[in-house]
Amino acid sequence: MRLSQYFLPVLRENPAEAQIVSHRLMLRAGMIRQSSAGIYSWLPLGFRVLKRVEQIVREEQDRSGAQEVLMPTIQSADLWRESGRYDDYGEEMLRIRDRHDREMLYGPTNEEVITAIVRDAIKSYRDLPKNLYHIQWKFRDEVRPRFGVMRGREFLMKDAYSFDLDAAGAKRAYNKMMVAYLRTFARMGLKAIPMRADTGPIGGELSHEFQILADTGESAVYCDKAWLETDILAEDVDYDGDLEPFFKQWTARYAATDEMHDAAKCPIAESELVTARGIEVGHIFNFGTKYSKPMGAVVSLADGSSVPLEMGSYGIGVSRLVGALIEANHDDNGIIWPESVAPFHVGLVNIRAGDAKCAAAADELYGKLQAAGVAVLYDDRDESPGAKFATMDLIGLPWQLIVGPRGVAAGTLELKNRRTGDRQDLPAEAALNRIVSQ
Repeated sequence: MRLSQYFLPVLRENPAEAQIVSHRLMLRAGMIRQSSAGIYSWLPLGFRVLKRVEQIVREEQDRSGAQEVLMPTIQSADLWRESGRYDDYGEEMLRIRDRHDREMLYGPTNEEVITAIVRDAIKSYRDLPKNLYHIQWKFRDEVRPRFGVMRGREFLMKDAYSFDLDAAGAKRAYNKMMVAYLRTFARMGLKAIPMRADTGPIGGELSHEFQILADTGESAVYCDKAWLETDILAEDVDYDGDLEPFFKQWTARYAATDEMHDAAKCPIAESELVTARGIEVGHIFNFGTKYSKPMGAVVSLADGSSVPLEMGSYGIGVSRLVGALIEANHDDNGIIWPESVAPFHVGLVNIRAGDAKCAAAADELYGKLQAAGVAVLYDDRDESPGAKFATMDLIGLPWQLIVGPRGVAAGTLELKNRRTGDRQDLPAEAALNRIVSQ
């Protein structure tokens, strides 16, 4: 994509309304624009990142055996009355009436809808287990939406729901999601630590939330510093095998949120304990028959008797993750995207757009990068070199290829790594090969 044609409304100054780094940089980098309090439009650059994050989430859910569906944003109040949550959920739920005066709501979560779907379709134990997920926009009417996409009212969420015959099956489903979540965040370059957590309004007994460490995190977290050295992706996972050893391995090291941490009972020596700020990016629950019993979601057994389904719920804040990624990956100049979620792999900068030789060399390189399948953003604008470099640093693409008169004369390009700041002058073909091989 040529930047001269791209819709990228960057801002030079920090917006006054933005209180945290991710909100400031998402606005400055032209990723989002506020529509109303806590509700944002995603512009081309931001939307590309959002889709990259969403795809990683989807791939790991599919890999675990979960199956994708799509449920509606608007739900019937009657379903929530069946579960008993309609009056209990609180003012965060946006309640509405349609033209026939039927009570509806903009879904903050989907336990009721998915339970009704499975209740009507699955009647026998032979049809279990099942895990169904979707990636859908949700709405919670936060009293004080703030911090951009980190605490908005409308947000993109992946939620999965498992259905099993008994508690042992539900625990196997929980273990699968534990491993899938660890892999999902690791693929994004995040160290997400599972911490025992309160189940909140979702309900249930077994619950973990996944926290990434960031200076601007919302709450204090505590963990064994050995967590910082773990490599989730190094583990070979068989989702059809016994994942209980993985679960025990990844939950054995101490990790707790402020609410769950008791300094007097902490088993970790102070010298081995990391105290930091955390950002919650995912939450998993095992809540047994909390929804299946009141909603009549039962299956028949071989002897003719019936039992309510054992259920679990597993959420990842997809849009929230974009903000969390920035909180964990930035410097004074802007965003530093991990390669797995970057909107473009490389920024191609022609520092002399009016120079015919530079333009020809940059155009040729642009064509070669596209032919090689590399996602490239080509800054062909008639702007100063300083302005171009500032824009590239702000939007945080992993690599920059810089074309200038001296390099063209010498047959070289400057290659810059955004994360490390390292710069190299390389022959044009070598620079191209380096980018293509990354």
